[in-house]
Amino acid sequence: MTGGGHLADNVAHFARTLRRAGMRVGPADTLAAIEAVRAGGIGSREDFFWTLHAVFVSRREDTAVFAEAFSLFWRSRQLVERMLAMFSAQTPARKPPPEPKPGARRVANALEAAGGARRVEERPVLEIDARLTVSAEEVFRAKDFAQMTAAELAEARAAIARMAMPDDRVAARRFRARNRGRRFDPRRTLQASLRTGGDLILPRFREARTVHPPLVVIADISGSMSQYSRLMLHFMHAMSARRRVRAFLFGTRLTPVSRQLAQRDPDEAVAACSALVQDWSGGTRIGAALEEFNRRWSRRVLSGGPIVLLVTDGLERDDMERLSREADRLHRSCRRLIWLNPLLRFDGFSARARGVRALLPHVDEFRSAHSLNTLSDLCAALSREGGGRDNDPRAWLRAGAAA
Repeated sequence: MTGGGHLADNVAHFARTLRRAGMRVGPADTLAAIEAVRAGGIGSREDFFWTLHAVFVSRREDTAVFAEAFSLFWRSRQLVERMLAMFSAQTPARKPPPEPKPGARRVANALEAAGGARRVEERPVLEIDARLTVSAEEVFRAKDFAQMTAAELAEARAAIARMAMPDDRVAARRFRARNRGRRFDPRRTLQASLRTGGDLILPRFREARTVHPPLVVIADISGSMSQYSRLMLHFMHAMSARRRVRAFLFGTRLTPVSRQLAQRDPDEAVAACSALVQDWSGGTRIGAALEEFNRRWSRRVLSGGPIVLLVTDGLERDDMERLSREADRLHRSCRRLIWLNPLLRFDGFSARARGVRALLPHVDEFRSAHSLNTLSDLCAALSREGGGRDNDPRAWLRAGAAA
């Protein structure tokens, strides 16, 4: 087998590894990668990395997965350079290989008959077992989203779709008819009496109609929040089956994604949201995003007494006065403001960052959202008023001041 065959086999195996890791890599991408390496005249590990990156990476969120897979799969720098040197001999831009020495072909045939040519690189076998036993279910539900494999993330998305949504009905302004009750309905009573010319007047009743309050989610999609916000989009999609959900994503700018999230298939909805956002996994400007929301969207989406979920780590570097002012304005405009911060997964977390201390006085509850268990706790919290002592933002402020 030639050096080109070695590289082609390894690139094909590397493409399968990327596909198992959750990237959208198909057979056509594998052939394109082999042709790109053959046509590019690759001479270094860095050139090899960026050539494969240009072919295999089509989404911004796949960059980190590709870099990690490349560092693990092509672990040995010397072996990669040897393989590239063998393959580059077949590249048209390179000097043609020298003629084989006498007897070299017979020796190669003898080696192949004895067991085949030795592969240039021993490929690591990546095993992913997503089968969950009963004992492993608790560990899986407590596992951090950022630490999950691609198969585990798929299982987490399915678990979110099966999750029991909160039962938090509230009385609406409109009424509905009832045959019996305490609230007399004069309008329906008079309308019914007209059918008999006023000879028979039977009382009609009504009761207050109950609805699920609207939900508004403002989620941070910066680099540190990307994985969590992606799972929150699946959670929002599941919530939208029973109530009106308005979703906004922000990094350095605010992007409404409610229309994209309304698609029936959850994976297509999340993909549409990701395609619309231009600053995914970039920087973050929390204060500017809240200011734009309050100025452009609050009157449109905060009617009906909605619950607002703010999903961010609170690590703001801009003007803290603006952040505090806009958070206070948002808090006064909604029924409840719940802050979901994945940093609460750390036991040593304390409210000492300036952005965290600027937001805490203006939220009703302070919760984590890093695992399936925390999302289940959020559903239970939405069904009742008040979040308990562990989620009291004032307690976190006092603890941060003491620290």
